[in-house]
Amino acid sequence: MFRGASALTLDAKGRMAVPAKFRQRLIESCQGQLVITMYQDPCLFVYPLPEWERVEQRLSDLSALDEAAQAIRRLMIGLAVDVDMDGAGRVLISPELRRFAQLDKSVVLVGQGRKFELWNDERWGQLIENAGGFGAGGLPAELEDFSL
Repeated sequence: MFRGASALTLDAKGRMAVPAKFRQRLIESCQGQLVITMYQDPCLFVYPLPEWERVEQRLSDLSALDEAAQAIRRLMIGLAVDVDMDGAGRVLISPELRRFAQLDKSVVLVGQGRKFELWNDERWGQLIENAGGFGAGGLPAELEDFSL
């Protein structure tokens, strides 16, 4: 499981060093093979390859007649990029993905259990600043009986 937020820097080529605390786990679980794809916020999702394959299968199984399913499939599968961690634990974020998520030099990698989110540092700060109300609708129905 991946958790915690790490402030990182993209180098001039668009490479990001995966935090050391995650590298060994990624090498063991997927030989450093990751898939990076777009999501709507705009942020990027970073999946270990085996987890991505599970998600991709579920997305592929959605109805081809449902417009919303088609749109999310086009975004997430159609624009997904396979990447490998290099010997220094870095991954290259493609220019298209960097542009979509408005990534510049300062980014934040956020563990989300089985995947990561990659955010523009400023947008992440705004999201955290506004997180107190859990959005306009409050907590999702699935969490109504959830106890911490």
